[in-house]
Amino acid sequence: MNWQPYAAGLAAHVTHPGSPWWEPLTTTPRHVFVKRWFTPGAHGWQAVDGPSDEAVWAKAAYEDTTLVTRVGPVHADHTEPGQTFTGHPTSSSTLPSLVVSMLEHGRLAPGVRLLDVATGSGYSAALACQRLGDDLVTTLDVDPYLTWAAAERLDRIGCHPKIITTDADCELPGTFDRIVSMVSMPSIPAHWLKALAPGGRLVTTIAGTGLIITADKTDDGGATGRVEWDRASFMTTRAGEDYPPALNTLFATASTDEGKVTVSPFPVLDVMQAWEVWSMLSLLAPGIEHRVGTGDNGSRMTWMLHPDGSWARARTEQGEHTTTVHQGGPRRLYDILEQIRWWWLEHGELPVYGAQVTITPDGQTTLSRNGWSTTL
Repeated sequence: MNWQPYAAGLAAHVTHPGSPWWEPLTTTPRHVFVKRWFTPGAHGWQAVDGPSDEAVWAKAAYEDTTLVTRVGPVHADHTEPGQTFTGHPTSSSTLPSLVVSMLEHGRLAPGVRLLDVATGSGYSAALACQRLGDDLVTTLDVDPYLTWAAAERLDRIGCHPKIITTDADCELPGTFDRIVSMVSMPSIPAHWLKALAPGGRLVTTIAGTGLIITADKTDDGGATGRVEWDRASFMTTRAGEDYPPALNTLFATASTDEGKVTVSPFPVLDVMQAWEVWSMLSLLAPGIEHRVGTGDNGSRMTWMLHPDGSWARARTEQGEHTTTVHQGGPRRLYDILEQIRWWWLEHGELPVYGAQVTITPDGQTTLSRNGWSTTL
């Protein structure tokens, strides 16, 4: 493949010639790292083979888009073109602009030792090697196939970072000046702080939110920083082959049971598309599974499901603004959402973005802004 013009086009879209990331983007062949991937379809995720159609391969690899490379326990490399699978994406090659943004938040500079958490395809490690040099880059992933494949592809383009197969929730292998995570964490692990050198910096996203946290290590072994104003969302860290199954049994209950019925003055909201609301809701009630749909006569519907058995169903009829809400289980999930929407109306914003971040040496993380605070 004559990939250099495609890489130059990607670099022009993601950054500019004066950026330190211009050269890594223009000289790193992303297509080497993604040969097969999945695209969504009506019946599931369909496997696509890049080398069988170079034009399709080049277009996909050098667009600023995320390519799903693993669904459930199945990696695209182990499929036949056209095969269809169902399940949640469990690994991907993240869109390059987001990879660069996370690395930029890391404030990388010559001489710093970087830990790239979640190797994935290996593309982020490749960019980091081009920027820092192989000896200063360590990358890890929980999946042994992913680290093996990334090592082979990195070697093919002349990059040789240290590659480790381990769980990010376990002790980290070494001491680092920067820890940049391309996977979302439920909270900041205390052992990350132990592995962070004095004055070091960590960058991660919080699971179930669009929040990017940056924090610099303090003398007491903790860290302080903030929630950045831009946003990002990654897959959540996992210890096994797959994520827990979807809450389909609870969804059946939530679709038919009457529960407690109330009326909301707000129309149905697609929470996953409202980043501030979604992020704040996930901080207050982590683990909610959201679903949306259309009811009879064009009504809009949403469901909220939680592993603790709590559920909510809401419906706004076409042309109406009020919403009928049904709730059941130990918690009233929709009431929490309503409180957040009222907060936004009363204050004109939500306090999550731009919040100050304080992390104690044991990993307890507090976000606070304008009188609001929450602890992870």
